[in-house]
Amino acid sequence: MNSFTVALSILSMTIFTQCTKLEPPLPLASEVGADVMPHDIAPIKGTPFDMPQLKRPTFPNLTVNMGEKGMDATQPISELVNHTIEEVSRAGGGTVVIPAGEWISKRIVLKSNVNLHISEGANIVFSGVAEDYLPAVFTRHEGIDIMGPGAFIYANGEDNIAITGKGTIWGPELDAEIRQRPNGPSVVEKDIPVDLPIEERIYDGIDGRTFYRPKSISPINCTNVLIEGITLRRSAQWNVVPIYCDSVIIRGVTVHSEEVPSGDGIDIESSRNVLIEYCTLNCGDDCFTLKAGRADDGLRVGKPTENVVIRHSLALKGHGGITIGSETAGVIRNVYAHDCVFDGTRSGIRYKTRRNRGGGSDNNYFERIRMTNVGKAFTWDLLGHPMYMGELAARKPARAVNHLTPEIKNIHIKNFIVESANEFFTANGIPEIPFSNVTVENGLIYTNKLITALNDADGFTLRNLDIHCQENEINILDGRNITFDDVRFETPTKKIEILVEGEDAQNICFEGGNIEEKKNCYEGVSPFIVNLK
Repeated sequence: MNSFTVALSILSMTIFTQCTKLEPPLPLASEVGADVMPHDIAPIKGTPFDMPQLKRPTFPNLTVNMGEKGMDATQPISELVNHTIEEVSRAGGGTVVIPAGEWISKRIVLKSNVNLHISEGANIVFSGVAEDYLPAVFTRHEGIDIMGPGAFIYANGEDNIAITGKGTIWGPELDAEIRQRPNGPSVVEKDIPVDLPIEERIYDGIDGRTFYRPKSISPINCTNVLIEGITLRRSAQWNVVPIYCDSVIIRGVTVHSEEVPSGDGIDIESSRNVLIEYCTLNCGDDCFTLKAGRADDGLRVGKPTENVVIRHSLALKGHGGITIGSETAGVIRNVYAHDCVFDGTRSGIRYKTRRNRGGGSDNNYFERIRMTNVGKAFTWDLLGHPMYMGELAARKPARAVNHLTPEIKNIHIKNFIVESANEFFTANGIPEIPFSNVTVENGLIYTNKLITALNDADGFTLRNLDIHCQENEINILDGRNITFDDVRFETPTKKIEILVEGEDAQNICFEGGNIEEKKNCYEGVSPFIVNLK
């Protein structure tokens, strides 16, 4: 056995031993996700905000098997399926079953009191032709209301609806016509005039108009929604996207959209009272994502995303395991994520917004999270890239605070492990409104880099952490009221090198842990070194 193998074995045993100190132990990847979903929905417990108990919607006994209705595998099934859904809904409700087989489809529209059950072995492949998603319907594209293609499976203003089963929903082939169309000439808030009436915001691809690609599943203005057990592959854009909904359960869903740009897994948009559990996401963009509208149009709507619980779920490939934003206008508040595993995501917990997005986030809680092989365990990206944001992406000069300046505050992270990461923390805030009141506590971290940026923060506490890092640098720019309380560092040099810059930097304290001095506090701009025992 060579020295590297011995070191790796010792490290693995150390991680295992320290992880088991948490009671009960943090979940493993094999203990979360769609493959281990139980039949029953357990009560929602431990939320640090008022959260109703959500129950699976029920349906009358009427069941219609589309295989007995003459469904033809050589023709799109949507017209017959939509007609049957209408009939069942008018009759008081029931279940419409898509049997095993290979089916092609245009847009399917779900109605009240109907469960669309996609049987195991059923594969529905949705069209790659823009005209198959017309006429345009009311929807939201990247946080702005429009008239557009909607979704492969769409509903608007319905109650008591479900999409269930172990079947698979497929987007069109990767060379499909709708994938070749540009996603607007620039960014959506610039492309769509905020004062244009919604009924005139038509983006259907006709007569030279922009065509915004359809989502896979998107109920809008719906109540009592269940999405359970299905698999989604090769989406055209975002996958599961409830918009303006209330009382939503998403469980046992598997997403594979790794090859799709903007292939988000689950996006909760301006919806409330949401439970996500036992899902497994592999995505070409963010995995579990919370959004609340963009810029002036999102402020016009003014609907938050609130009361969201994410539990027992698995994020694999993707830009962020759980991402807040970047559409934040209506505010994203009361989020509680626990007992989740991120294995291979670029970031674990990711915050992103922009100076022109408005709103922000408040009262978010994360605990009992395991991260393995992540790029950055925690990322705050609040300025964006010049390619999309122009001069607004430049940190300085600080801008005047206005109605579009987002505020990120009150974030609580505890009882977690980062088994392997390239970076522990990188946070770039907005200088005119620093992100505030962040607590990160009770964690075990194995990382290459430590804190590459902690910029424009006011009130940031790291408490009771064991951090094992190869590089030992902490970079702080205009950070104030930053506390390292009982943080134990393990570095090759037995030192922590801190670079503090910016005229607003103040009150940066190290106390307890394994620093040599009882307490070190620093004011102003300077590089300094903390020696470790």
